[in-house]
Amino acid sequence: MNLEFFTLPSNLDFLRDHHYWMMKSLPAQRAASSVSALEAVAAVASGLLLTASFPKLDWGFLAWVAFVPLFYAIRDKSAPASFKLGFLAGLVHYTTLLYWVSGVMETYGNLPVVMCVVILFLLAAYLSLYPSVFAVLVSRLSARSPAYLWSAPFLWVMLEYIRAFALSGFPWENLGYSQYRQLQLIQISDIFGIYGLSALIVAVNAVLFEALDAIGRKRAFPWKPTLAVAFAVAGCLLYGTWRIEQIDRVAGAAPKRAVALVQGNIDQSKKWLASFQDETVMRYGRLTLDALETGPHLIVWPETALPFYLLHDEALTKQVVDLVRACKVYFVVGSPSFRRDGREILYYNSAYLLGPSGEVLGKYDKAHLVPYGEYVPLGRFFPFLGKLVESVGNFEAGDKGRVLASNGEKLGVLICFEVIFPELARAMVQNGANLLVNITNDAWFGTSSAPYQHLSMAVFRAVENRRAVARAANTGISAFIDPVGRIHDETPLFEEATRTGSLPVMDEKTFYARWGDLFAIGCVLISLIACIRNRVH
Repeated sequence: MNLEFFTLPSNLDFLRDHHYWMMKSLPAQRAASSVSALEAVAAVASGLLLTASFPKLDWGFLAWVAFVPLFYAIRDKSAPASFKLGFLAGLVHYTTLLYWVSGVMETYGNLPVVMCVVILFLLAAYLSLYPSVFAVLVSRLSARSPAYLWSAPFLWVMLEYIRAFALSGFPWENLGYSQYRQLQLIQISDIFGIYGLSALIVAVNAVLFEALDAIGRKRAFPWKPTLAVAFAVAGCLLYGTWRIEQIDRVAGAAPKRAVALVQGNIDQSKKWLASFQDETVMRYGRLTLDALETGPHLIVWPETALPFYLLHDEALTKQVVDLVRACKVYFVVGSPSFRRDGREILYYNSAYLLGPSGEVLGKYDKAHLVPYGEYVPLGRFFPFLGKLVESVGNFEAGDKGRVLASNGEKLGVLICFEVIFPELARAMVQNGANLLVNITNDAWFGTSSAPYQHLSMAVFRAVENRRAVARAANTGISAFIDPVGRIHDETPLFEEATRTGSLPVMDEKTFYARWGDLFAIGCVLISLIACIRNRVH
């Protein structure tokens, strides 16, 4: 007897049923692969909420809900659809956050408006790849298990950490920076760095979405993850409250140094004119004599406050040295410098430490340069590429972590956007810096959001290392930041100003200062393990 004859109908039934379910699932597959108008609006909303969390709007509370629309949009979506939605959210966020880039290119790069917009778009498109990958990974992991809470914070930190180093690094306004005015919360940075706060914000967003999704779909409320995140937030607040009191006591008992900041407000369009050099030195001299009445131990001038080569231009150098001798205090002044290496001349963006007698006690050369602003990456291989800002030199990078010794203290000087790189400040603290100085020229940015964003990131260098920060900016914002992250004596933009503050000189080494970004590295490892185990593709 042919048994296959009797089994044929059941096989046909199986094929018919299989074909039925395949046809039934096609609409769902198409829905998962397509992007609806509502989902696109949700992604755009996430991008706008993220930008609103940062200066100038400075509505930091929005960061705690900014990801919820994006999580809604990528729920049950395919990898391509999630990528598109993540890219859209990122493009909206970074375009509105960094809009000032096009203004810098137009004003100081003398580029056509269209090209300036293209440059901004390309930068935003590159940065948008990170939230795109984040959206893909979160959607794929959550398709296999309710993993928003457990995977999203680690994945976001992994991508922020990669962005901090890829293509020379651009960690401008990482998510955690949105909370720079929330003193209790930001104290965890002395353990986890900026990445700990970024993870906490994403975790709150994830559990909030899971709770809303459970209510909408009439599923069991996610009590366990909700309570876990609530305890984490409460723990951070309790730690922050305790740590603020403790650091305030230590700072109160520490030796103090009076530091004066001089904000010259030199017009960027005149700054490098030979005919304006005398006026620049005279203005800084006048403001310095005003600041001297407050009895400072150290006077700080901004980045490239001296638009000439100190020690090489004899007449102008003599004016500066005579001023220092008359004041009889220590000075940190920004100036370009150079040295000969055989037949080649190497240029640096430098900070000089001058003693009360006018002698040079040390020099720090900027270690992390601005791509296409201070140097041209891969210039040997692509000689047709030039700097976008022609009034700045082709600089060489200095030694990372170098400190300047002053009367028993050690100063860690961060020039301009070096302050956005945690590892640079940490390297200086490891080398003994007990006071951090940030000198910058933010005149490039006009009255845009950029000067405010720049200041917000400096706060975390103080908290991570428990060091006071003295920040002198050519056109503002100059300010002091104490070791718990409070901002004192902010100056207005585009005004001549001086500020004097009594800053604690501290030697404490925080967990972060000793061990660095262990938390971020751990997030990278956890994310990779999660992706491998779930075979995300």
